[in-house]
Amino acid sequence: MLATIRDTAIWFDIDGAGLVPEGGAMRERPTGFLIHGGPGSDHSGFKPSMSPLAQHMQLVYFDHRGQGRSARGDPARYTLDENVEDMEALRRHLGLGPIASIGTSYGGMVAMAHAARYPEAVSHLVLIVTAAHAGFHDRARQILRERGNPEQIAAGEMLWAGGFRGEADLERYYEAMGPLYSRRWDTAAAAATRGRAIHSPDAINQAFGPGGFLRKLDLRPELARITAPTLILAGRHDWICPPEFSEEIHRLIPGSTLRIFEDSSHSIRVDEPEALRAAIAGFVAG
Repeated sequence: MLATIRDTAIWFDIDGAGLVPEGGAMRERPTGFLIHGGPGSDHSGFKPSMSPLAQHMQLVYFDHRGQGRSARGDPARYTLDENVEDMEALRRHLGLGPIASIGTSYGGMVAMAHAARYPEAVSHLVLIVTAAHAGFHDRARQILRERGNPEQIAAGEMLWAGGFRGEADLERYYEAMGPLYSRRWDTAAAAATRGRAIHSPDAINQAFGPGGFLRKLDLRPELARITAPTLILAGRHDWICPPEFSEEIHRLIPGSTLRIFEDSSHSIRVDEPEALRAAIAGFVAG
C-alpha cells in the first residue's frame, strides 16, 4: 500500500489486528512501527523474523523515502530529518494514537529523533543496535581493522567513501560483511533474504559518504526530551554499533532499560531471534 504524504509516497504494510475479541468486549492492542535500517535497505528484513510479534500487537512496516517500494526523489532529501517527518506523517495518515516505535540500527536513530521531537506520539520506544552520534563511524572502522579480513576492510572503505554505484555493489558488500553482522551467518539464508530486498545505493551513499548526514549526526542533546518508556537492546559483538553506544543512550534517556545480548552481533534478529521477540513483546504488550 502507498500513503501519499508530504511530498512523496511511502509504502507500508500492516500485519495483525488492532482490535481483538476478549470475552464480551473488544480489546485494543498496541500498534508497533517497525523502522528499518540502512539507509539503503527496506522493511523486508523484518519478515518473517519479526512477524510473530503480530500475536501481541498490530505491526506497521514501511520503507523510508527513496528506498524499497517507496517513491524515489531528490537524494538530497534522503535524510534522517525527512525520515522522521515522514514517519510522523504516516502515523497521522493512519489515524493512530501513540505508537510503539521499534527501530533497528539506522531505524533506531530515526526512532530516537522522532520520540524526542514528537513525545506525545510514542507510547513505547525500542532501540535495537543503534547509536546516537557520529562517533560510531570511527569506532566501527577501528573494530573492522581488528576483526575484518582484507575483503571486509575494502568493503567497509567503499561504505565510507560513498562508492556504491548500483545494487550489485551493495550485494557484494553484504555478502562480504555478513559474518561480521551475524554470528550465526548462513550464506544461503542470507542470500534469500537479500534477494527479497530492494537496495538503494543513493540512500546509503547520502548517509555514509564524505559529508553524509550520518557523518554529522548528534542526537544526544535531544534525548532528555524522550518521555516514552524506553528499552535499549544491543549485541555484545556488534562491530558497527558496538554496545558502548547503547550504554551511552541508556545514560542519556531517563528511566530507560538496557539489555545486551551476549551471543549476538549487529543482527540480533538472526543471532537470538526468539529472545529478541520475547523482550519486545514483554516490554510493549506486557
